[in-house]
Parts: sequence; structure tokens; C-alpha cells
Amino acid sequence: MSSVTQADPAKSAGSASPLAHRRPLGDRGFQILALASGLLVLVILVLIAVSTSQQATSWFTKAGLSGIFSTNWDTTSHFGAMAFVYGTVITSVIGIVIAVPVSVSIALLLTEVVPRRWAQPIVYVIDLLAVVPSVVWGLWGIIVFAPWVQHIYSSIASGLKGVPVLGSLFGPPTSGTSFFTAGIILAVMITPIVTSLSREVIATVPAIDKEGAYALGATRWEMIRGAVWPHSQGGVVGAVLLGLGRAMGETIAAALVIGSSATVTSHLFSTGYSMPAVIANEFPEASGEFRSALIGLGVLLFVITIVVNLVARGIVGRSARRMRGA
Repeated sequence: MSSVTQADPAKSAGSASPLAHRRPLGDRGFQILALASGLLVLVILVLIAVSTSQQATSWFTKAGLSGIFSTNWDTTSHFGAMAFVYGTVITSVIGIVIAVPVSVSIALLLTEVVPRRWAQPIVYVIDLLAVVPSVVWGLWGIIVFAPWVQHIYSSIASGLKGVPVLGSLFGPPTSGTSFFTAGIILAVMITPIVTSLSREVIATVPAIDKEGAYALGATRWEMIRGAVWPHSQGGVVGAVLLGLGRAMGETIAAALVIGSSATVTSHLFSTGYSMPAVIANEFPEASGEFRSALIGLGVLLFVITIVVNLVARGIVGRSARRMRGA
């Protein structure tokens, strides 16, 4: 009878020395370089926040919380930022609401519907539109688009005058340079960016996932909803965030078409102002507390952008956990 050899549980199963060897110098150097690059970005952000906050300290301390978020801005003694915060948020929301459905639809069209030989020329055009300077869009908006759209605004306002909710949003007064015009220009500017990034993300969906959905009898729309969208949702949201950051920080184009009026109103066809626009228009002549207030607007814009990104990242993370069943 052959004897059976049993392993001693107290004895080591084998040497782990190959895993314990030090990594090559190239790997360690790359790790250090990547870590240093990541930390450098954080250091730069902190330095920007600290330096701008120091420059705006006099405005923060003198105006206080109530003064900062008031609507009184007279460039002499009162520097309330609420009108500019409102204009920035409204124009960015208008731009995102218009651009995101168009961008995602184009990205899905180019990746899932149109044949590659036909989609490639469209991709080239979209990529070219993404690099058009903002001042070109602004000049086109103030010279061509604003005078043309003024008549459309007047017709819409006269038709909706007195209608609940819609009348307060799209009723008179109207102006070619307005919140809505700035939002449309921002939408035109960010659509190529969101489209390009969304298309790249959607193109990474594994073909086996889509083929599996088709094999189960799914239609094209069901395949997109069940296989493409869950895989690319996080990346598309990241593309939207990048577009939102571009919209919130856009300066020249918004300054040309928004109307330069520091008002808080529900009428989207009336003139307004945004934080980047007022900084660009009035900073060269500013001094003293006025200059501090303009720098403080930059700090507020910086904080708002960070908060929006954190909230969006939290939403994406929660959605991903829900999809995993956590």
C-alpha cells in the first residue's frame, strides 16, 4: 500500500522571494514622477486659492456675508456679487440644457448608427469646432446672431405675455444681448467638446456587450440603454462637467453677448452680467476695494466650480454603486 504524504501546516508552502524583490529602477522612478505630478497639481490649486483669497481679504472682511451676496453693485462703495453669480449660473444652465442632449445624441449617432466611413468626416468637423477661439464665437454672436435673434425674442415675448411661469421667463423686456443669447453661445461652444469626449467614451464599450444584447433580442435603443449607457455613464458625466466648467469660466464670448447689466431677473431675454465678464470688463480700471471685490468674484467662481464638481462626482459614484447592487 502506498503511503500518502501530508503537508505540514506549520511549514511554509513556498518561498515568496520573487515577489519580495525590489522593483526595477524605472518602475520606481515612474511611480515617483506620477506622484509628484499629482501633488504638483494640488499644490498649484492651493497656491491659486491662497493668493487670490489674500488679495480679496479686504472685500470679504468689509462686506461680510450679507454684503457679498447682495445685489447692490455701484463700483464705489457697495460690491454685492449676487447679480454676477446669478448670471453665471443661469447662462451655464442654459448652455448645458441645450448642449448636453445634442452632444450625447451626436456621440451616439456617430458611434452606434452612422457607418465609420461616413462618421469620420463629421468627427473631423466637430474636432475643428472645438478649437475655434472664444472671441470668434463672441464676435459672431454680437454682430450676427444677436441682431437676428432679437426679432424672435420679441415675437416669443409678445405671444407669452401674461402666461403663468412662461411669461415671467420669456416675456418682455427683450434684448438681443441677454442671458439666453449668452447661454446659446455657450452651448454652441461646449457642444463640440462634450461630443468629442462622449464619443471617445462610448467607443470604449466592449463589442461583446453590445453583441450579447442583440443576441438576447434587444433593439438598438434597448442595447444602448442596457449595454452602452451603463458602461459609459461616468465618462459622459465627466465630459459634461468639463463642458460646464468651460461654460462657467467663459469670459470674452459671454462679455460680448450678455449685455453688461448687473441685474437679477427671471426674464431670460433681458440683459445681464456674469462673473468672468465683469472681471474682464472692469479689472483694468479697478483699484483698492473695487479691485479686491473683482478678485473676490474670481475666488467665488473657483469655489462654485469645485462644489459643482464634487456634487456631480458624488452623484456619479452613487449611481455606479447602485448599478453594482451595493
